[in-house]
Amino acid sequence: MFRQISRQLLSRSSMIKGSRSLSTDLPAGETTANQAFIDAWKKASPNMDPPKTPLTFMNPRPATPSSIPNKLTVNFVLPYQSELSSKEVDQVIIPATTGVMGVLPGHVATIAELKPGVLSVVEGNETTKYFISSGFAFIHANSYADIVAVEALPLDQIDPAEVTKGLAEFTQKVSSATTDLEKAEAQIGVDVHSALNAAFTG
Repeated sequence: MFRQISRQLLSRSSMIKGSRSLSTDLPAGETTANQAFIDAWKKASPNMDPPKTPLTFMNPRPATPSSIPNKLTVNFVLPYQSELSSKEVDQVIIPATTGVMGVLPGHVATIAELKPGVLSVVEGNETTKYFISSGFAFIHANSYADIVAVEALPLDQIDPAEVTKGLAEFTQKVSSATTDLEKAEAQIGVDVHSALNAAFTG
């Protein structure tokens, strides 16, 4: 039964004309969707200027190169600031929920959820390390990587003694918690401090 359903789905998908391409496969500067919206607006309200859409303010994503570039272009942002903007690096190593993942130029397009851990940015012989709390990494087929974290700090700005102290405090709170909320909050503290501790000891 499952085989028949999968065959039907495959036959239907092969009949669909003009399947949607990936955003990184579109030529640079293509704004078909935005132009379609503007055309529809002008038909409906010819006397009013069309509103600005997000595409108006976005730079077009560079097209996927025919050969793998030598560098990976990284954008690393937090809610309140940009840590790296269009920085060309050799590699980034990200703490994904599925495991630590190294990203080189030419990496397959991927979206990864991030867990507390160390983000390493490798540029030549230098490696810059950040501790991140959580977030997402968007790896594009054109060797661009967009990393969005909730909170991040350079690893050299974190005091290992405070990490050890915090881990002990939150471990105690887990065992003494009386409600599910208190236990969940304490467990988050243990997870973050354990990841911080592993960043220094590992």
